[in-house]
Amino acid sequence: MLFLVVATGIAWYVSGITQDLPDYDVLAKYEPPVMTRIHASDGQLIAEYARERRLYLPIQAIPDRIKAAFISAEDKNFYHHSGLDYYAIFRAMVQNVQSMGSGSRPVGASTITQQVAKNFLLTNEQSIDRKIKEAILSLRIEAAYKKDKILELYLNEIFLGLGAYGVAAASLEYFDKSVHELTLAEAAYLAALPKAPNNYNPFRHPDRAIERRNWVIDRIVENGFATVQEGDAAKAEPLGVNRRVTAPHLFAADYFTEEVRRQLGDMFGDKALYEGGLSVRTTLDPELQVLARQALMKGLIKFDRARGWRKPVKHFDEIGADWGATVGEVEALSDVVEWRLSIVLESSGNGLTVGLQPARLPNGRLEEARETAVVPASQMKWAGKRPSVGDVVYVSKVEGSESNEYALEQVPEIEGAIVAMDPHTGRVLAMVGGFSFAESEFNRATQAYRQPGSSFKPFVYSAALDNGYTPSSVVMDAPIEIDPGPGQPIWRPSNYSNEFYGPSTLRTGIERSRNVMTVRLAQDMGMPLVAEYSRRFGVYDDLPQFLPMALGAGETTVLRMAAAYSVIDNGGRSISPTLIDRIQNRFGETVFRHDTRGCEACEAAEWQGQDEPEIIDDADQVLDPMTAYQMTSMLEGVVQRGTATIVSREIDKPLAGKTGTTNDYHDAWFMGFSPDMVVGVFVGYDQPRNLGRSSTGGQLAAPIFVDFMKEALADKPAIPFRVPPGMNFIPIDRKTGLHTSGNGAGVLLEAFKPGTGPPDTYSIIGYTDTLGNPLTVSPDSDSAVISGTGGLY
Repeated sequence: MLFLVVATGIAWYVSGITQDLPDYDVLAKYEPPVMTRIHASDGQLIAEYARERRLYLPIQAIPDRIKAAFISAEDKNFYHHSGLDYYAIFRAMVQNVQSMGSGSRPVGASTITQQVAKNFLLTNEQSIDRKIKEAILSLRIEAAYKKDKILELYLNEIFLGLGAYGVAAASLEYFDKSVHELTLAEAAYLAALPKAPNNYNPFRHPDRAIERRNWVIDRIVENGFATVQEGDAAKAEPLGVNRRVTAPHLFAADYFTEEVRRQLGDMFGDKALYEGGLSVRTTLDPELQVLARQALMKGLIKFDRARGWRKPVKHFDEIGADWGATVGEVEALSDVVEWRLSIVLESSGNGLTVGLQPARLPNGRLEEARETAVVPASQMKWAGKRPSVGDVVYVSKVEGSESNEYALEQVPEIEGAIVAMDPHTGRVLAMVGGFSFAESEFNRATQAYRQPGSSFKPFVYSAALDNGYTPSSVVMDAPIEIDPGPGQPIWRPSNYSNEFYGPSTLRTGIERSRNVMTVRLAQDMGMPLVAEYSRRFGVYDDLPQFLPMALGAGETTVLRMAAAYSVIDNGGRSISPTLIDRIQNRFGETVFRHDTRGCEACEAAEWQGQDEPEIIDDADQVLDPMTAYQMTSMLEGVVQRGTATIVSREIDKPLAGKTGTTNDYHDAWFMGFSPDMVVGVFVGYDQPRNLGRSSTGGQLAAPIFVDFMKEALADKPAIPFRVPPGMNFIPIDRKTGLHTSGNGAGVLLEAFKPGTGPPDTYSIIGYTDTLGNPLTVSPDSDSAVISGTGGLY
């Protein structure tokens, strides 16, 4: 009767517990949080994003050595029990009874299956109810799933410390290796971690970690997974932990990577970004990215140095007995690896003696070694004054110096951005959004809306060329007055030189960046047409239809400008700028692809003599291909004879481009391109202010473009710009735009569309009397002046 009563009671108790057990069928549909990985165009890993750092591996991809280590450490009878190891339970009960009153922690006997039940379906609550639920679920799981599936779930779910979940992520975090490269000792150490990762932290408790690892190795040998000799050799090895560097994994790619992260969040949401296991192939060219960073940094540092020394990073009145600990308190810019933070120990007329900031060990402590260096006076002439003792400053190793000689450095106050793009696809090959991402995450290539100034003019001229004007059309460069309306002062636009040059061709106007000519041209066409073309090019979504906007008074980004110039370089076809080529989900299915061009013949199973597949480009033709070439030819003139001659002097390859400088020298731009690459450069203060007299796009931004393109095109052939079929080339007089049969410096071959050509008579666009009747002027005139609106409205 007692047995029946007890049995009934147990049955009733178990029945009550099982009523609210979670459904173990969810294990079959389990999709654990998996990290998203970002790759460069060549496959290099750029960054990873995850709330739980995990890479999910199917059981077939997990090496036998890893399985053996975890089974030996956690559940040696895993392949033989039915979910519960009754012998281990009995042994644990006996041991716990014997140790009662000793204060020691009770010994458990959980199998791997029980741990799966707890981790996936239950909580970590320490109670009898939870243990019974765990046991019941384990029996059900074993009946429903194969052993390999259970082990797969366990090895991918288990937390192993340092933010790593699962053996694949832990292998990378602890040893910077794939699981297939782990040694017996390394696999044993990972298997030692599930019990208490913090207790066996390799940096805080190395002795405990080695002791626990060696215990696991003994279990591996005892269970027949390794020989005694292999075990002894493994135990003799050091712990060998070599933490991988956390994101970003690709040098200089910080701004690019962060922009990709933002776009992924907008496209798929944060849950998919941090838990969805997306595999993202970006457009980034790692070599070009490094070149872009170097060119921008060089240009910003040069500008900043010309303005002298400002102040140290920090100043300490008392250095203390250990200067290394003092300077170690200051956080250095992690992405400016060429520089080192240091503290001034001595300052004299001969230079500085500085103490270099000690490196920080994986355990968070500073290295014990202390290193000093010398900054001679010759390496800080630019500063104008010497830092004082106690100042924390940046220094860099003098290139080519065999001694311990360093140069004084300073984080520039000026900022900028550079974007390199494939004009035929819109793929962003490189992007740098500022001097240092560690200092400021604000991306000036995509987030800073600034006035492009004269670099916007090509879109005004493109509209003109697309609507009846030619490169030899003549526009009056003379004073003009614009009445904005009641209560507004008269607007009198002027050229950069504050001079006027009389009648000039469109080519001269763009090459010399004549403001007044551009205003007259926009006035003659009408601002609605200019606004429409700016929308087609993607510079602005809705340009206000006021004449100053023709001079680049609106605000846009470097990325949008690069995309707009790509339309010119791409024969007038629109492009969509992208940082992402393709995105795959955790199952390898493509969920996004930038290239949407069609190619039906590409699906052929085999070649049977058919022609090559033809890719169908469905991009909009927003500009006549001949207009695009005419504009390209005129922008070639800018670098050959105009405001950016530094480009042609430094690089002997076909290039085109346009400078841009805004009022009061607030912004300096250069937008340039080769036949297969567009590069945009912007320089300016984050809080717009005067950069200084003569701080033009040609002086500040163009040299950065040159430094980048010199290296980017170093091993590339000198490919000329592609000429569309049917284009006519006619010699004209450079000044008048009239046809000429001569030659010499004043003659050039101008590109004309079929049915057009240089004018037979000299006429000037926008030069009319008050009744709208054309006025005549000698081609040699250089002082023609007209007031009012020119009679156009």
